[in-house]
Amino acid sequence: MAHQVTLIGGDGIGPEVAEATVRAVDATGVEIEWERVEAGARALDEQGQLIPDDVFTSLEVTRVGLKGPTATPIAGGHQSINVALRKKLGLYVNFRPVRMLPGIRSRFRDVPIDMAIFRENTEDLYSGLEHEVVPGVVESLKIITRNASTRIARAAFAYARRENRARVTAIHKANIMKMSDGLFLKCCRETASQFAEIRYDELIVDNACMQLVMRPEKFDVLVLPNLYGDIVSDLAAGLVGGLGIVPGANLGDHHAIFEAVHGTAPDIAGKGLANPTALMQSAVLMLAHLGERSAAARLQQAIEEVYADGGQLTGDVGGKASTAGFTDAVIARLRQN
Repeated sequence: MAHQVTLIGGDGIGPEVAEATVRAVDATGVEIEWERVEAGARALDEQGQLIPDDVFTSLEVTRVGLKGPTATPIAGGHQSINVALRKKLGLYVNFRPVRMLPGIRSRFRDVPIDMAIFRENTEDLYSGLEHEVVPGVVESLKIITRNASTRIARAAFAYARRENRARVTAIHKANIMKMSDGLFLKCCRETASQFAEIRYDELIVDNACMQLVMRPEKFDVLVLPNLYGDIVSDLAAGLVGGLGIVPGANLGDHHAIFEAVHGTAPDIAGKGLANPTALMQSAVLMLAHLGERSAAARLQQAIEEVYADGGQLTGDVGGKASTAGFTDAVIARLRQN
């Protein structure tokens, strides 16, 4: 029986990396019925809505989405489409595994980096509750709740148990924000007591950033509130080659959206230069979520073999291949395995 998946191409290079990823997923042999919908700048131009109703109609049926990057204006304009989708669909877990691909040029290329980042996805300063108190003074509200903090902690510990991970580290600033981050820590500690076999520790966020740069191999599973999670997950991506490499997943109790976390790169859109690795690796997570673990492993292996070979990499990772050339190489490896 075919799986139904909502495909959101996105803006800029989004449609290109999305189509490349569809080709790779289809080459695994897993039957996917792709329901294509638009969200983002193109949807706004063509349909007058950033997230047209048919996006949510589709996701209510499929429950699973694969999404390319969408543009978000800075200091004005429309809200983040990612934030809107997370809130509407209750996608409270942002999950980002961070591992080095073979052949990547990085000062950490010989370091065994293998960490999993769990970022709370629905509240904190990203609640968007801000206003101007008086002219020249703006107040933003940081919202931390027991429910959201416990949910993300349980997701991190459950993953650690399922994947035989040894340690979960909670990242915080409770030395300053004693009530809000204090509540987050209290929820993490309570959850940790239910997973006695997993080591639990805590790091203040600024120290955690320093430790990540100095000794990234020491980290295993990290759990963070929304803002710190956003910053730290991008920092971690930089250790292994950047946002064009790492996958991302937004998970809730009823829906899941897998997405590339990089930008729309409008300067290279339509030129066949985009690197689809991040979205392809997100599709690996999607296949595992759908129960197609063998296909997920085969696709991951194919991507890693292309990187190890190095002959068909895109320009951002030191190669000269086009988007299609890289995708063809991944598919060729899939067919050999």
